[in-house]
Amino acid sequence: MRPEHKADYREYVVANLDRMRRFAYLSCGDWHRAEDAVQIAFVKLYAAWKRASATSLDAYTRRIVVNTLIDQYRRSWLRREKPREVLPDRPVSDDSTDRLTVLNALSQLPMRQRATVVLRYWEDMSVEQTAQVMRCSTNTVKTQTQRGLRALRALLTESIPESAEGTLI
Repeated sequence: MRPEHKADYREYVVANLDRMRRFAYLSCGDWHRAEDAVQIAFVKLYAAWKRASATSLDAYTRRIVVNTLIDQYRRSWLRREKPREVLPDRPVSDDSTDRLTVLNALSQLPMRQRATVVLRYWEDMSVEQTAQVMRCSTNTVKTQTQRGLRALRALLTESIPESAEGTLI
């Protein structure tokens, strides 16, 4: 790679590393897997920098992250592990209860549904942009989003205490 390309690559990685980590974390629910996926994505991006720089780098990098997470998810040993953000013997503060509840519900969604929900509502992408990142049709994005939101609603409704149910709008 030419020195000017290396400088462009380095600048892109430094500017987007945290954002890609957050995206990967929201997609998989585990900081360690997210960091691994982002590192793999940036290595693959380095190898394809000349080809990738002609396209949308953010979409290209997100696509690599999503593919990496899906590949990791397919490995059988990963399915047996159940990483937890908070260990059961520790008290959880009240301010983060809602956030943890949503993240827990998000982690229970299947990979494609989770990816579409994160891309659509966290990354604020359109249906078309999401379809391009996930390399699927817009109808698939709409279906996966609908199923993901339905499942999230069901999971979040189950986690609401009975005394708080009357306070919902």
